[in-house]
Amino acid sequence: MVLSFETILYSVDDGVAIITLNRPDRMNAFTRKMCEEMIAAIDETDRDDAVRAVIITGSGDRAFCAGADLSGGGKTFDYAEHDGADEGLKSGSVHRDGGGLLTLRLFDSLKPIIAAVNGAAVGVGASMLLAMDIRLASTTARFGFVFSRRGIAPDAASSWFLPHIVGIGTALSWAMSGRIFQAQEAFEKGLVESIHAPEDLMKAALTIARDIADNAAPVSVALTRKLMWNLLGAEHPMEAHRADSRAIQSRGASADAKEGVMSFLEKRSPKYPDKVSDGLPDIFPDRDEPRFW
Repeated sequence: MVLSFETILYSVDDGVAIITLNRPDRMNAFTRKMCEEMIAAIDETDRDDAVRAVIITGSGDRAFCAGADLSGGGKTFDYAEHDGADEGLKSGSVHRDGGGLLTLRLFDSLKPIIAAVNGAAVGVGASMLLAMDIRLASTTARFGFVFSRRGIAPDAASSWFLPHIVGIGTALSWAMSGRIFQAQEAFEKGLVESIHAPEDLMKAALTIARDIADNAAPVSVALTRKLMWNLLGAEHPMEAHRADSRAIQSRGASADAKEGVMSFLEKRSPKYPDKVSDGLPDIFPDRDEPRFW
């Protein structure tokens, strides 16, 4: 299945969706249109039960995403210059950050997301990675949370994501300086899981995606993702125990659990029957979804 977009490519092959940022002439620079299309693509991966895992990468060999498109010059980040185009994204006098809209959507994804960082990942190109679950980098990749060097501030909820991933010290060092750093430093600090030769990057991402798609129950993967991400800020492990207990009780009685045990005992590949679209229990029944004012 192939969906048609202007700024990204989208395809699904044997349970793995690949979303490719596709503005290579602009180093895949981020625009409002790209934001909207990436969100729409994640909506589609959630809807499609055939999708078991998602890979996000960039087109060309220069960049994953070189950050915001700066063709607007000095007024690029001035909402007052957008001629009302963002009025639907306002709450009172505050305009919603487009990168944040994207990372919040990635955060809520029901499918695991693997980043294959094939080149420069700068600004929102770096911060969008933080809401993805597994990040792989090419040896040619480089990263930069460059907001302070553009006279703005960290975007895409990176002030929450980045310290959770690499710790507050590293997060502050990278974000306050805004410096560019190489894939090796990103690996050493835990931003990326592994580094690969450019020709091996997608192969490595597909290997991980294939392992999840072939061997893990989709509903269990979705619940695992919800538990891990949503409990990062829990005040006490009791919050995790409550959610775990609901998840385990629901899953334990499921057809997937029976299939998981029997396929293991019978030494065969599993065929999980439950679907994410209708098989997710409510593991946070008392939680109110935060609102943007």
